[in-house]
Amino acid sequence: MPRRPIPVRIQPPDLVRIEELLRSGVQQVRVVLRALALRQFAQGSAAPQVAQWLPLSDKAIRQIAHRYQSGGLDRALFDRERPGAKPILDDARKQRVLAMVRAKPPEGNARWTVRLVAEESIRRKLVPRAGRETIRVLLQQLNAKPRQERTAARVEHREEESR
Repeated sequence: MPRRPIPVRIQPPDLVRIEELLRSGVQQVRVVLRALALRQFAQGSAAPQVAQWLPLSDKAIRQIAHRYQSGGLDRALFDRERPGAKPILDDARKQRVLAMVRAKPPEGNARWTVRLVAEESIRRKLVPRAGRETIRVLLQQLNAKPRQERTAARVEHREEESR
C-alpha cells in the first residue's frame, strides 16, 4: 500500500527565493536538488513523482518536505551545522610544543623533525596524544621551522665573529 501524499504548500516568498537560488551562481549539488524538489512540490507534484524526476529516493524527498513544513525554507535546503571533533591541542598546549621546538633537540639528534616533536611532546606529557600530521599542521600554522632555527642561530653567530 503506497504512503499517503504529503501536502506541501510552498509560500510565494519562499518560491521566489528558490528561483533566485537556482538562477544564482555555484551552489552545492544537494542544495540545488532540494530546491528543485521544493519547486516540484510547489507545482503540485507528489513525493513519488518528484523522486522520478530527481536522482533522490522517495524517503529523501519526504524528508525535504517534512523539514520544510517544520522548519521553513532554510531548514529544508541547508544542513545544520555539525559540531565536529574538538581540537587535540588548545592554545596552551600549542605554546608548550612550540617552546619545546625552539629549545635544543634531545641528545643524539642534530635537529627537530616532525616525528621527533610528536614523540617528545607525548613523552614529556605536553599533550595527551598527537600524531605527526597534527604536529606538522601546528608547526605550519605557527610558521615554525625548527630545522632552520639552529642554522639561523649559527649564521648570526658567524656574522658576530667576523666583525
